[in-house]
Amino acid sequence: MKVTVERAALLKSLGHVHRVVERRNTIPILSNVLLRGEAGSLRLKATDLDLEVTETLPADVETAGSTTVPAHVIYDIVRKLPDGAQVSLETAGDATQMLIRSGRSRFTLQALPESDFPDLAAGELPHRFAVQAGELKRLIDKTQFAISTEETRYYLNGIYLHTLDVEGRTVLRAVATDGHRLARVETEAPAGAGGMPGIIVPRKAVAEVQKLLEDGETEVTVELSPTKIRLTIGAIVLTSKLIDGTFPDYQRVIPAGNDKQLVVDKPQFAAAVDRVSTISSERGRAVKLALADGRLTLSVTNPDSGSATEELEVDYDAPPLDIGFNARYLLDITAQLDGDTALFKLADPGSPTLVQDREGAPALYVLMPMRV
Repeated sequence: MKVTVERAALLKSLGHVHRVVERRNTIPILSNVLLRGEAGSLRLKATDLDLEVTETLPADVETAGSTTVPAHVIYDIVRKLPDGAQVSLETAGDATQMLIRSGRSRFTLQALPESDFPDLAAGELPHRFAVQAGELKRLIDKTQFAISTEETRYYLNGIYLHTLDVEGRTVLRAVATDGHRLARVETEAPAGAGGMPGIIVPRKAVAEVQKLLEDGETEVTVELSPTKIRLTIGAIVLTSKLIDGTFPDYQRVIPAGNDKQLVVDKPQFAAAVDRVSTISSERGRAVKLALADGRLTLSVTNPDSGSATEELEVDYDAPPLDIGFNARYLLDITAQLDGDTALFKLADPGSPTLVQDREGAPALYVLMPMRV
């Protein structure tokens, strides 16, 4: 193989694929990135056996061929080369080494043959539709913070994507929950999405897709089966296994009868929560909200370091209510809201609270209270 490619293009592509590669691997080939030069292009591929990313970029291919080299090493080499440099990648003979040349720099890397490289062959992916990158990014950005990190409930370690009919129209809905909070965001279902199986996209795949969706105007092709998903974003193809489990019936935890409405100025509220939570113990982080007659008093008491209170004028005309929440969860949720106001629908100190921008907003959050 002998391929010459522009440094900036190679660095960008390596940046996309090398993130999939785990730093520590018991299987040597999984530390490598596959490079294949053919017909005016260079194809890069990396995998951790659950997730695979490939990208194709234009290249001057003198001799077609392929090899695999350590992903993080080649990324660091190309990153340190000067801007505007041309990078030559060469293998000879038995292809156990690859020579990287750029200007006066020479690097020789140990290589492993392509035949050892695993292929996350997707098989038949019967459901296919296209969605705007901006819409897909919105679904992910506004739900991914609520993905559970608790490995025992593995079926919560991702975003649940599914379609359903709401008031005569089909929506594509993303849901994530860790048991303490729940995020639910929806958009008009793209043509072809109706009838897709409900799928749970794992946390690592979600994080990679989030980074790859740079241009909101791009169209993303989504192909899926009950076990795999493949997204094509321009020259990048991401294939991931799905979480094999049943997502809980999240509709049951979304309260319908919360009759007390609180409307707050979002930036003012978030800043006040952030200030009073400075006092809270790192473990509990509980902040108490005392509501009465258009006034909200935020307070934190920590036996080790002291106490803090702050008062805000709010829109609230229901009976007085004291309720506690985890300060970080409150800040995470308010950060996702688009408007300048936040609407809280409350019931009592022990029941889940609904948070949204406004009535009927496409993003809805549920937050479990804490005892304070």
